[in-house]
Amino acid sequence: MSFTVIPTHKLGLWLIAFIDSILDKLGLEHEKTVETIIYIVMIVAVAIFIGWLTRRLILFLTQKMVALYHTDIGDELLSQQVFTKCSHIIPPLVLLGLVPLAFETDTKTLGAIENIVIIYFLITLGIGINAVLTFLWVHFDTHDNENKHPLRGLLNTGHGIVWLIIALISLSVLLGKSPTTVMAGLGVFATALMLIFKDPILGFVAGIQLSQNDMLRVGDWIAVTSAGANGIVEDVSLTVVKVRNWDNTLIMLPPYTLVSTSFQNWRGMFESGTRQIARAVYLDNASIVSLDSDAVDNIVAKVPSLKDFVDRLRAKGIEYSSEIAPVNGSIETNLGLFRAYLGQYLHNHPEISTEKFMMVRLQASGSFGTPLQIFCYCKLTKWTGYEAVQSEIFEHIAAMAPVFGLTIFNNPDRNSFTVNDGKLPETGQSK
Repeated sequence: MSFTVIPTHKLGLWLIAFIDSILDKLGLEHEKTVETIIYIVMIVAVAIFIGWLTRRLILFLTQKMVALYHTDIGDELLSQQVFTKCSHIIPPLVLLGLVPLAFETDTKTLGAIENIVIIYFLITLGIGINAVLTFLWVHFDTHDNENKHPLRGLLNTGHGIVWLIIALISLSVLLGKSPTTVMAGLGVFATALMLIFKDPILGFVAGIQLSQNDMLRVGDWIAVTSAGANGIVEDVSLTVVKVRNWDNTLIMLPPYTLVSTSFQNWRGMFESGTRQIARAVYLDNASIVSLDSDAVDNIVAKVPSLKDFVDRLRAKGIEYSSEIAPVNGSIETNLGLFRAYLGQYLHNHPEISTEKFMMVRLQASGSFGTPLQIFCYCKLTKWTGYEAVQSEIFEHIAAMAPVFGLTIFNNPDRNSFTVNDGKLPETGQSK
């Protein structure tokens, strides 16, 4: 090496003369091998130092210029350290320019060193390109992605493509062949690559379907019964959908699971601004009775809000109130009058929407009695507020049912059984 690396250019000869003068001052012999090693170390050290200094200088000036104007994009570039990541490309470029000075006459060693530096350059290039892609994605997702489409999968795919191309070019540099030749050779392993990257490929396709059909967005509340997921979507990437359940547990789902199976998305409910209440209480059939005029008046005396309803029905001489919106009920039975009262109560409730469908209806009777269903829409969509309103409504039903002579069914119903005080009913004798 001592005979093949000796430089012939002026800078190299000056460095050798400088090295010789240093060795003379130290009282050391002029050993060609030592001179060559010191020469190579100095060149490489100078190249690394110049590369580092250039990077720091350019990075400093760029950051100062961007910070000077205080634009939103400039602030985002600084916060995401895009300039810092892109500046890593400068040192390998300086090395590529200065390393040939150390190995001017040793082309074999120079070629090997240059290949290593080129691969270093490609890696830093990939870091810079991916930093720019990430910045573009974050900027779009923050400012323009109003519908919160799950685009992280596309970003991950872009990163993967960049690194795949860089790996291909790096392999071609090491083998000394063109990238097309290397790609032709890799075609033999296409089947194996498909198996290795099965999940990313399926995730990429599923991500496109989810985004194109607007099936899922970050922030949506979804329920996937088969996977035990019932919560808010926190992230959608190329290979996983992260869902935080209501109990703060995390469920990780492959994106293609949401495409291949059914899931429930509550976004429409939140966007509508209302949430459906459809729940029934069971009334004891034995407590449903017909009413005469006096019985109606007794109930109206206890519930004055029904007076106008009853007077209008009596004036019209009809048995039901389908003509008197929004209340549906009758004065023929205590249950019909109770339905009319609940219709008024819901219509006047501040948290129940009057713009959407509202109904108090009877369902088919069964072994538990007659179901009285409340069907309406609550203005509060958040779980706590919604449950509070729903609980308030059914607490009110439970409290007001006895006023109308109605009994809410219990199983077993204590009102349907009597205790005989330990005597047999046939003889009246003790057991």
